[in-house]
Amino acid sequence: MGRFSTRLAPVFADFAGVEPGMRSLDVGAGTGALTAELARRGGEVAAAEPSPAFAAALHSRFPGLDVREAGAEELPWPDDSFDVALAQLVVAFMSDAPAGVREMRRVAGTVALCMWDREGMEMLAAINRTRDALGASREDSPYRSRLEIEQLVGDGAESELLEVDADYVDFEDFWSALVGGVGPGGQWAVALDDEQRATARAELFRQLGEPDGPFTLTGRAWAAKA
Repeated sequence: MGRFSTRLAPVFADFAGVEPGMRSLDVGAGTGALTAELARRGGEVAAAEPSPAFAAALHSRFPGLDVREAGAEELPWPDDSFDVALAQLVVAFMSDAPAGVREMRRVAGTVALCMWDREGMEMLAAINRTRDALGASREDSPYRSRLEIEQLVGDGAESELLEVDADYVDFEDFWSALVGGVGPGGQWAVALDDEQRATARAELFRQLGEPDGPFTLTGRAWAAKA
């Protein structure tokens, strides 16, 4: 997902209205794709990340940045500490997303969320079709529609469909990233045994139109803010 999330970060930050000089918080910062974009725009930037390994990596990557090892549900900052709190591709994986959003609204004047659309994220849609064809359970996490995201943000929500592209040298480039454990689809691929993986590879190649050489996939994410 890295090549998608890196390209999504500036589009999402624009949607959230992040401007130089603002106090911004990246919730569920992960490896720091959005954090880097917020830091590039200037102002005070902080990050919350529940994974100890990712939090440590953020400390190393962004020396001096206010990084806290914390989940969205219990943000360790006082009320109104930030102008904007953003959660990029995170809410579906929170243990309690409504509680996480309430915390974001507590600490920031503006809250912005985004998650990949169920069908508009071409990579995940192809993986789900592959899983269907193989009779495997599909990835169907919540908050992947306009209505779900708007309802999660709450009163006064504004929404927009954000779109980014990712380029691949060939199918092997795509497959190598997937079996490297990238994103929900990657977690599925890693769990397969060798025979299942070979079958899945062939079916996914078919679902992507049997690309011969470079190809591009589009990722569309629903974003909402209030």
